[in-house]
Amino acid sequence: MPKISISIVSHRQVQLVHSLLDDLQQYCTDTPIEVILTVNVEEPLLFGISDYRFPIQIIRNAAPKGFGENHNAAFLLATGEYFCVLNPDIRLTETPFPPLIKNALEADVGLVAPRIVNVEGGQEDSAREFPSRLEIVKKIFGGKSATHADSLNLISNPDWVAGMFMFFPRQVFQKIGGFDERYFLYYEDVDLCARLTLANLRILMCSQVSVVHDARRSSHKNLQYMLLHLTSMFRFFSSDVYQQLRQRSSR
Repeated sequence: MPKISISIVSHRQVQLVHSLLDDLQQYCTDTPIEVILTVNVEEPLLFGISDYRFPIQIIRNAAPKGFGENHNAAFLLATGEYFCVLNPDIRLTETPFPPLIKNALEADVGLVAPRIVNVEGGQEDSAREFPSRLEIVKKIFGGKSATHADSLNLISNPDWVAGMFMFFPRQVFQKIGGFDERYFLYYEDVDLCARLTLANLRILMCSQVSVVHDARRSSHKNLQYMLLHLTSMFRFFSSDVYQQLRQRSSR
């Protein structure tokens, strides 16, 4: 089993991180892993790194950094053949990694993700079609995002997957240049998947394995996060990446 480097960023989420590390300890006993944990806002840890069988490196930021910048910094410390971006509010009920590795071995695969379910077991819309300007206008008036229609097939090809769980071959993440750090929060996952698509690399969702998203969603009512979302949205739709996607789809 090849080694996997797991990047986790805590933004006052140390209790969730503790639970996730316990899950990795319990379910991934046969998987060689290392964890790079970024403490984005200073907080005391509820555990010792010696409590776990796998190595844990700690990055403590002097000032908060964005989602992409944090994971890019973690990648510089990663030594695994695969790089996994994992949110603290993900919970495991089994090891997700063997099926992800199996699918990531295909030559034209850039990214693999598991099926994401909520705590009640319902499917989350973590795999979607690329957004359009018209879709955003519809959402303002109560519409919904264009979700991935084949999300229940064992293996499917969404346009993009949410950044809560992203599994990359190391060389792919390095070649694509990681996340675009101009996105502080939101749409960095859309942008990265768009760049993978433009590089003729596939995004796969592997529904034969699932993980639980224990979402708190407190940010949905926070004006600061709403402004960040709008800023990132504007950046994506005005980017060269989006223009290239439009030209590609019109051929």
